[in-house]
Amino acid sequence: MEETKRATIYFDVHVHQALRLRAAASNQSISEMVNEAVQFALAEDADDLRDVEIRQAEPSADFEEFVAILRESGRL
Repeated sequence: MEETKRATIYFDVHVHQALRLRAAASNQSISEMVNEAVQFALAEDADDLRDVEIRQAEPSADFEEFVAILRESGRL
């Protein structure tokens, strides 16, 4: 079995009620649902960090310069 760590989380009363109902409907525990949601959020963060690293080499322009380029090209 996968190792787990216990944590105490305080939810808004209405959020907790919604979680309890959703957990019952999906046949999961609140812990399973929260763990999945946190894993999803962390995966998104990892994707964002990877994308930032990939795009660091791209040339950048300040806002005014970018608007001027759009005007010159007829897009504005």
